[in-house]
Amino acid sequence: MKKIVLVGYMGSGKSIIGQLLAEKLHLPFYDLDFLIEKEFQKSIMEIFSDEGEVFFRKKEHEIFKKMIENDESFVLSTGGGTPCYANNHLYLQNHPVYSVYLKASIPVLVGRLKNEIAKRPLLHNLSDEETFDYIAKHLFDRNYYYNQCKFNVATDEKTPEEIVAEIEQLL
Repeated sequence: MKKIVLVGYMGSGKSIIGQLLAEKLHLPFYDLDFLIEKEFQKSIMEIFSDEGEVFFRKKEHEIFKKMIENDESFVLSTGGGTPCYANNHLYLQNHPVYSVYLKASIPVLVGRLKNEIAKRPLLHNLSDEETFDYIAKHLFDRNYYYNQCKFNVATDEKTPEEIVAEIEQLL
């Protein structure tokens, strides 16, 4: 059984890398945000808006835990905050999981997220300068959890294919 869980800040490439990696390894691919949206028939933005972040994090934990504890092999991309709440980082350490932190620099993350701010509940009300500062602070706060992963893969200036190849070598 092989469970590969991709962790990283929003915009780090978890979904794209996850899809490519799953295809290459002939495993199913799951996106935790999509699983949550499917269960609630709402976008993440709507869940945050209607129910609040605490509700969202509780449901995120429940679905994450269920995925980690099932007997299926897969590649799973998590939300940017997943490992930082409800001791989810401990699930990555205490279960047979290959956890991979996709590490991107702040300027790269800001560049990638610039065009997606409307879809990102935590960024949608921020100016460009506020976005940079927010990401810098958030990334600093979350680094402890991200660095609990078994593997760290720097993603700056690499193609998705190069990142997938690097992850394959680590596994």
